[in-house]
Amino acid sequence: MKATYIDYNDTNSFSKTLIAYLGHNEALAPFYGNKPDYNGFGEQMSKKKNFAHRELLTQVLSDQYADLLDTSPEVAQNIIRLKDENTYTVTTGHQLNIFTGPLYFIFKIVTAIKLAQDLKEKFPDKEFVPVYWMATEDHDFEEINHTRVFGKKISWEVDKHAATGRISTDTIRETVKTYCNTFGLSENATELTKLVEEAYLKGRSLADATRVFVNSLFKQYGLIILDADRKELKKVFAPIMEEDILKEKSFKAIEQTSAQLLEAGFSTQVHAREINFFYLTDEFRERIVHLEDGRFEVLHQDLFFTEAELKKEIQSHPERFSPNVVMRPMYEEVILPNLAYIGGGAEIVYWLQLKANFDQYKVQFPILIPRNSAMITDDQMAGKIFRLDFTFKSIFKPSETLKKDYVKRITKHRLNLHDEWMEFNSIFGKIKLRAHKIDPSLGPSTDAVKARLKKAVNNLEKKLLKAEKRNHEDALIQIDRIKEKLFPKGALQERTENFAELYLKHGPELIPDLVKSFNPLDFKLTILY
Repeated sequence: MKATYIDYNDTNSFSKTLIAYLGHNEALAPFYGNKPDYNGFGEQMSKKKNFAHRELLTQVLSDQYADLLDTSPEVAQNIIRLKDENTYTVTTGHQLNIFTGPLYFIFKIVTAIKLAQDLKEKFPDKEFVPVYWMATEDHDFEEINHTRVFGKKISWEVDKHAATGRISTDTIRETVKTYCNTFGLSENATELTKLVEEAYLKGRSLADATRVFVNSLFKQYGLIILDADRKELKKVFAPIMEEDILKEKSFKAIEQTSAQLLEAGFSTQVHAREINFFYLTDEFRERIVHLEDGRFEVLHQDLFFTEAELKKEIQSHPERFSPNVVMRPMYEEVILPNLAYIGGGAEIVYWLQLKANFDQYKVQFPILIPRNSAMITDDQMAGKIFRLDFTFKSIFKPSETLKKDYVKRITKHRLNLHDEWMEFNSIFGKIKLRAHKIDPSLGPSTDAVKARLKKAVNNLEKKLLKAEKRNHEDALIQIDRIKEKLFPKGALQERTENFAELYLKHGPELIPDLVKSFNPLDFKLTILY
C-alpha cells in the first residue's frame, strides 16, 4: 500500500485541546511532563531507570501467557528482556471489545509497536517493549459487546458481570458464527475464521480470549498483553489505594487541575470522585463512598467498613480494589517500566488532568503520544477522488462544501451575482441620497428595501447553484458515495468499522503494512491506498 500524510489540524476531526498539545501550546505545558520527542524520551529513561518490580512483572506475565509462549518466541524474549534495567515499555490500553471492535483498537497497538521500533533505532543500547494493557476490570459491557462489519452491527448478549475480563465466552458461539459468516469465501476468510474460533470458542474468559486473538495478530512483534487484575500486582499499588480512599488526595489534585485547564480555555474529559476505587468481586464492581459517620460503604451491597477494617482489607485483599478511569493510569505507571502512554484524542485530554496527582504521589508521569489515526482505501477510490479534482486533504470537508466547490470549479457559467450586486449597491447609494434630500427620515426605508433586495439576490444565487448542481448530478452522487465509504455515518472510518473487512482484502500483510507506514512521532493522519 502507498501512504500519504495529513496534518491533524487539517482534518477538522480532533479536539482543540489535542491540537494545542501537538502544537506545544505553552498554556498546556504545566499539565504534562516530557515532550513527545526523542529528547523527551532521553529524559524519561533517566527518570524511570530504577524501576523496582521487574521480577514480579515477568513472573505474572509468564503465568498469564503459560503455553501460549511456546508459539510466541518474540513475546517470550521480550518478557525475559523486562528483567533487564535497560528495558522499557511503551504502553497502550483499551477495553476488551469483541473481535477487537473498531479499527482504532488495531491502530493503537500498531502505534505502540512502531514507536518501540523507532526508539530502538534511536537508542540502540536500550530495549523497548510494546505493551497492550487490557482493561479487564471495566464493567461497561454495553460498550464492548458489539462490532460493525460491512456496515452490519454484530452483538453478543449476555448477563452483566462485575468485570468484563472475567466473563466466560461459553455463550459467544452464535455471535462468532454471525461474525465469521460476513467474511465470504477466500483464503483470508478461512485464516481469519480460524483465528477467531481458536480464541473465542475454547471456553476461555473474555480476557484470555482477547489475549489469544490479539497475540495471534501481533506476536511476531513481541507485543506484551497484560491483564493487571492480579493480586500480586495490586499489592504493589496498595499504599496508593489506601491514601486515595482514606485521604481523598487524588480528588483534590485532579479537581484543581481540571479547573485550571478550563480557566486556560481547554476542555476536560473526566471527573474525579472523592474515592476513585471500586470494590470488585466475581459478582459485582461497585463504588466505595465515605459516609458521614466515618464508615465506608460499598454501594448497593449492604457492605460497610470502618477505617481500620478497610485498611486491613486493602492489605489482605488488594485484588478487591479496582481503580477507576483516573487511577488506572497511575496503577499502570507503578507496575510497568513505562516511558509513554499511547491513547486516542479523548484519552490524551484526560491524562492532562492527572499530572498534579502523579506529582503528589511521586510517580513519574509518562510521555503522552496520540495514537496514529488512519484511513485505509484503495487505488480505485483514490482514482475517483483525483478524477473529481479533489485531494485526500480536501475530502475531509463536509459533503455540501465539496459539492459546491466541485460545481463552481467545473461550471462554464458564473454562478455568483457579485458584480450585479455592486451595481445595485451603487444605484441604492444614489436613491438614498435623493430620498435624504426630499426627507431625511426616508433613509431607513431605503435601507430596508436594499436589505430585502440583497436577500432576494442571495436566494437567486442559491437557485443558480442548485440548478447547476442538477447538471452534474452523477458527479455529486459520486461525492456522496466517497464520503459514505470513507466516513461511515459521518465519522472517521477507524471509529466505527472493524478490521475484518481490511484483513479480508489484504490478508496477513495488513499489520506489516500498517507498521511500515505509521510514524508515531510525526503526529499526522495516515492515508493508505
